[in-house]
Amino acid sequence: VEAFTASVDFDQVLAQQDIRGSIAHAHMLAEAGVLTSNEFEAIKSGLTRIGAQIEAGQFAWSVMLEDVHMNIEHALTESIGDIGKKLHTGRSRNDQVATDLRLFVRDAIDAIAAQLTRLQTGLLDLAEREAETIMPGFTHLQVAQPITFGHHLLAWFEQSQRDYGRLMDCRARLNESPLGAAALAGTTYPIDRAMTAAELDFVQPMANSLDAVSDRDFVIEFTSTASLLMQHYSRWSEELVLWTSSAFGFINLPDRFCTGSSIMPQKKNPDVPELIRGKAGRVFGHLTGLLTLMKGQPLAYNKDNQEDKEPVFDAISTVLNSTIALADMIPEIVPNVDRMRQAAGHGCPTATDLADYLVRREVPFRDAHEVVGRLVGMALEAEVDLAELGLEDMRGVSNVIEADVFEVLTLEGSIAARAHLGGTAPARVREAVATARAAMQAR
Repeated sequence: VEAFTASVDFDQVLAQQDIRGSIAHAHMLAEAGVLTSNEFEAIKSGLTRIGAQIEAGQFAWSVMLEDVHMNIEHALTESIGDIGKKLHTGRSRNDQVATDLRLFVRDAIDAIAAQLTRLQTGLLDLAEREAETIMPGFTHLQVAQPITFGHHLLAWFEQSQRDYGRLMDCRARLNESPLGAAALAGTTYPIDRAMTAAELDFVQPMANSLDAVSDRDFVIEFTSTASLLMQHYSRWSEELVLWTSSAFGFINLPDRFCTGSSIMPQKKNPDVPELIRGKAGRVFGHLTGLLTLMKGQPLAYNKDNQEDKEPVFDAISTVLNSTIALADMIPEIVPNVDRMRQAAGHGCPTATDLADYLVRREVPFRDAHEVVGRLVGMALEAEVDLAELGLEDMRGVSNVIEADVFEVLTLEGSIAARAHLGGTAPARVREAVATARAAMQAR
């Protein structure tokens, strides 16, 4: 049972948050007159020494002491004597672990947000650099209309902006202090919960002691946010895998993000994107597990909640490492400009531009659609692009077509014409990059 119920093997990662919370709690007890100033200084010095030992890998963890909290408290008492036993006055492990976990997730969000910002900077730099690089835009993975590579990268950026916003929303909601709720009903000691909240950089204490010790919404919300973020990373990775394949050949990734085959020497496998794509499912699984963990629990704290830590710790590690990998890799993507442009010309991608041309000449859109369909059929039969059909052939289908039609049938013309807000025109891409940079600086 001792081994089965112990959590120290995995919750020891909370050690620095536990020490920080304990110092704040002891400081508050001293201000409230529950501890003397000398007792507080002894506790603070002892905890600081223990923190340094843990950081240096010199701390001996014991399963017999069950968890990170009891290991640290036992070491404190061994170090400073019975004064260490006074640290737990006015609190419970229930509010202690809730506080530690909120501090840990908050620190993790800050670390992920910093790496996400670095990733976004790389996306914007690459988008600006490739603002005029033509590539096919797809629907149903079929060539649809020409776009620019920079425009495609900006779509990734917009997804990442929503991810960043969700991370900050999650951070704001978790940033309340459970400390002082004790086991479930508060304590009889004259504690100052506002003081410990402020000392730990929380906005305020949580309003209800039952909720404070039993709430794990913030763990689920973070993992939900992480799942959406990893879903985006997985979609990007799928495109990177496709683009690096010999069938596409759109981009090259540096060798350090790929591996060779164990048997086929010509292979260069995009292992980093493939791993990120795979790891997304891992985070999704943690979200499902956490929702299931909490769905049947009555108030207040239950031992089930020990099972909240490993999923969220792994989700944090997965998201952080995936973000670092993408932030390192994306600025080093090298597009194959000629191959992208060639692919963008397949399948009559300017057909919509031709329909728009006819509409501007007062052909009803449905009729224009039918005319273009016939011209596309002619082009496919002749195995040429629309722009390679002769003017007389086109006029044989619609006599409103004039020689200026070829201006809208080029890839450059198609892209340049989409110069509205959110469009793929190079000028708009550069404007969007500038707008995005300003938004990031305003955070």
